[in-house]
Amino acid sequence: MSARPILTLVAIVSADGFISTGQGVPWDLPRDKAHFRSLTQGQWVLVGRRTYEEMTGWFGDRQVLVMTRDPAFKAPIGHTVTRIEEALAQAARGGAQELFVLGGSGPFDAAMPVADRLVLTEVEVRLGRGVPFPEVSPDEWRVVSKTAFPPDAENPLAMVFATYERRKPAAGDD
Repeated sequence: MSARPILTLVAIVSADGFISTGQGVPWDLPRDKAHFRSLTQGQWVLVGRRTYEEMTGWFGDRQVLVMTRDPAFKAPIGHTVTRIEEALAQAARGGAQELFVLGGSGPFDAAMPVADRLVLTEVEVRLGRGVPFPEVSPDEWRVVSKTAFPPDAENPLAMVFATYERRKPAAGDD
């Protein structure tokens, strides 16, 4: 049995599959922010360098790992890593049961092939362009929970909190 933490990707994704327009998150949804903060509070998180810089001051009690290709970059809070395997090993050494990948596209792309779980907020808006989230294939992922929320006074967009788990290979598949 591996001591590797569960690897969970957490993202808010547009109806056409984008996580941003390339200039930060294009929506302000207090319900999603509260969900995101509650899910990751006190946890190990992995972010890309740009996402790290956009979220400065937000991390609080989270153990932060910053994925970067720049060996000279030193995170004022947290530690730097260059690969997903390094992030998982560091989180395991720190006693993490789960490592949450919060973006951007580099960490999401690196983590998707080995991820165990996806926690997505699916918003009812089309961006038409921007930074895509990796494809969530129904052959690889199954929905284990979905909760829908209509727009309201504080949250102008309809959203669904969806949790996916990776499908296990069938017996005999390797």
